[in-house]
Amino acid sequence: MKEITPKEVETFIQEGKKVNLIDVREVDEVEAGKIPGAVNIPLGTIESRINELDKSAEYIMVCRSGGRSGRATEILESEGFNVMNMSGGMLAWEGEVE
Repeated sequence: MKEITPKEVETFIQEGKKVNLIDVREVDEVEAGKIPGAVNIPLGTIESRINELDKSAEYIMVCRSGGRSGRATEILESEGFNVMNMSGGMLAWEGEVE
């Protein structure tokens, strides 16, 4: 599984690079704060919502600590998506939240 650090993600955002972030936490967790621009698709719904994603895009999966996003990364990789897990999750995120 490919991983990316929260600092690398923050740098991409600051440089204006297109970053496709998917936050797989539950809705109430995301309401407490998420990385700007991240789309919330709770882990339990990822397989039923896979048709919303573009196989030609690269995705970065985010959760609280990296566990659920790791599972989501495995699911999407098995379906042929280009995806990375943000190691450490939101607990390690030091950047802006919305």
